[in-house]
Amino acid sequence: MSETLSDQPATAQPTPPEPTPPEPTQQTVVVDDVHLTYRIIGGARRGGAPAAFRRILLREEAPGQRSVHAVRGVSFAAHRGEAIGLIGPNGSGKSTLLRAIAGLMAPSQGVVWTRGQASLLGVSAAMMGAMSGEQNIVLGCLAIGMTPAEIAEEYDSICEFAGIGEFVHLPMKTYSSGMGARLRFAIAAARAPDILLIDEALATGDAQFRRRSEKRILELREQAGTVFLVSHGLGIIRETCTRAIWLEAGKIILDADADTVVAAYEERHDRGARTTKPGAAKGRS
Repeated sequence: MSETLSDQPATAQPTPPEPTPPEPTQQTVVVDDVHLTYRIIGGARRGGAPAAFRRILLREEAPGQRSVHAVRGVSFAAHRGEAIGLIGPNGSGKSTLLRAIAGLMAPSQGVVWTRGQASLLGVSAAMMGAMSGEQNIVLGCLAIGMTPAEIAEEYDSICEFAGIGEFVHLPMKTYSSGMGARLRFAIAAARAPDILLIDEALATGDAQFRRRSEKRILELREQAGTVFLVSHGLGIIRETCTRAIWLEAGKIILDADADTVVAAYEERHDRGARTTKPGAAKGRS
């Protein structure tokens, strides 16, 4: 007599393993309710040394001095592998925020936390004008933690990337602003830092240099670093950044993927430009 299916002993099915949740991406920068204020001093000094000493004791502001509240309660977290564009009109607090992330400016309120070394690259980044380009390459590379052997290995690549030719042997004070910016970028990008902060450095080069720079930013991102890019070139933000933060008057308007933020920014400002009538400001003093 043949066994029916119901008469066969039940076979225990193996329990499938629980799926392993993906590991969270490591945070590299945390900005928590940060306010940044700096002072601008203008006008003639009054009262000389005695008056200055009195203001110091009484903690009074000097005549003509005013405070600028550049960043107002900004909070976000950045993760390893992200390239984040900071966009917004002039005076929105983008460059000031980069200085705080780099540790060059202390928040008046809130906290900035970074994991690893933050390297700020800006058009105004300090280099020794009286020294030659090659000397600045050595000093700059030492400053970002490269060894003499690593500098010797990367020296030719840095010169080629900067594209300044024989000017590398001349004092940097003889360079144009574009040449200086290209050399600064080449030095900063010679080694993948934990956090690379770029402030409008790509706006000073020619099209060929911008393409090389954009390619290098993508490489740095793929090497698991974090890149912040301040630029008015919205095309560069779209092409090189995974995320964008839109700042206006020191506050975050939108924080999302780069395409979404750039599209919203363009829509608002294009609409504002269309509603402004030509010649409306004429006749005003």
